[in-house]
Amino acid sequence: MAELGSKGVTAGKIASNVQKKLTRAQEKVLQKLGKADETKDEQFEQCVQNFNKQLSEGTRLQKDLRTYLASVKAMHEASKKLTECLQEVYEPDWPGRDDTNKIAENNDLLWTDFHQKLVDQALLTMDTYLGQFPDIKSRIAKRGRKLVDYDSARHHFEALQTAKKKDETKIAKAEEELVKAQKVFEEMNVDLQEELPSLWNSRVGFYVNTFQSIAGLEENFHKEMSKLNQNLHDVLLGLDKQYSGNAFPVKAQPRKKTKLFARLRKKMSSDSTPAKANKSPSPPPDGSPITSPETKTVNHELEPSTLEAPGASIPKSPSQPAEAAHAGAEAAGSEAAAGAEASKTEADSGSSSLPAVVVETFPATVNGTVEGGASSERSDMPPGFLFKVQAMHDYVATDSDELQLKAGDVVLVIPFENPEEQLDVGATAMNSRLSKLQRDEGWLMGVKESDWIQHKELDQCRGVFPENFTERVQ
Repeated sequence: MAELGSKGVTAGKIASNVQKKLTRAQEKVLQKLGKADETKDEQFEQCVQNFNKQLSEGTRLQKDLRTYLASVKAMHEASKKLTECLQEVYEPDWPGRDDTNKIAENNDLLWTDFHQKLVDQALLTMDTYLGQFPDIKSRIAKRGRKLVDYDSARHHFEALQTAKKKDETKIAKAEEELVKAQKVFEEMNVDLQEELPSLWNSRVGFYVNTFQSIAGLEENFHKEMSKLNQNLHDVLLGLDKQYSGNAFPVKAQPRKKTKLFARLRKKMSSDSTPAKANKSPSPPPDGSPITSPETKTVNHELEPSTLEAPGASIPKSPSQPAEAAHAGAEAAGSEAAAGAEASKTEADSGSSSLPAVVVETFPATVNGTVEGGASSERSDMPPGFLFKVQAMHDYVATDSDELQLKAGDVVLVIPFENPEEQLDVGATAMNSRLSKLQRDEGWLMGVKESDWIQHKELDQCRGVFPENFTERVQ
């Protein structure tokens, strides 16, 4: 009979719980649909948000603290192995053998004590702090369920009161259930309203105590460890004095040679490989720029391609060199026609019986480089300026001694002045090797015009770049 009664009570509780869940689900649906009002407490909702934030921060701190302890443990093991290695290599007849053994033992004890105190004063306190959150979290959830029960009972009581046909018995029973639900809800709500703000404010003191403990333990640990290290240093210093004749010479690490022009020096060291143009990177597949034109003098007349016509000397894209040359030729032709007309006009006017003498000056060429010109043109140029080139394609530097180029950048070409980089002796050898570099290597030395105008620092701004990515403009 006792078992039946017990089973009957259990079955009754199950049925009651199922009914409560159904009633709560129905009430939540009505509230979401807006057919039933919901009791809200903004102050309590703010407390719940603070609780969730506090729980998240505490969980993260606990995780990071465990990671820190694992790192301390790993350092302990590494230090222990290192001291064991020292004990093995320290020969018995060396002075300070007993001292090194004692230092190793104290080192191990110091690490163990440090780890244990971190566990006791930080990790266990952290676990205790977080241990109160699960219970409060479950009570917050229960309080939410009781609030739904209270709203459901209130709506049921209001519906019975507003019904056309009133049943006093049902109304009295509904009122009794409403009072009961309200009492249960308010009891839980009052407790949480007092407990949650207090828990939120306690976080400051907890964080202070935790990190103060960690900082204090670390300070004491490092003080004691520094003493052990000093003792070990003194022991090894005594060993060094006794065996000073067998000192190990510690040499400085050899300085790495600069990578500047490493490719050029490597190729110049061997003259048996004439075909070296493959070293320079290939330009983009959309078309390679036309090679730099050379200044030629035939019967004291410049070729049309070398005449300086406005807008014709600097192509804007790899597809425009031919158009630029054509425009230059047209400009040169127009200038020649204008000169002929001027000469004819002077002859017809008869202002002078002497024939007109036309004096033309042409720039001299040395090693393929246009020399002469006004001195004002060279005053703002870097030392040893040779000529200008314009980048036809973007070039991404792959080494520290290379220039980063974008299409349209103007570069001032200069010679390789460093004897170690150029490997020549004398001006003649420099010119010949420069020509060889331009012809075979495919790399030029220069400084971007914008960098030179802004900084005037040749050593900081100069670098090498592939010639086939550029086109000569001056």
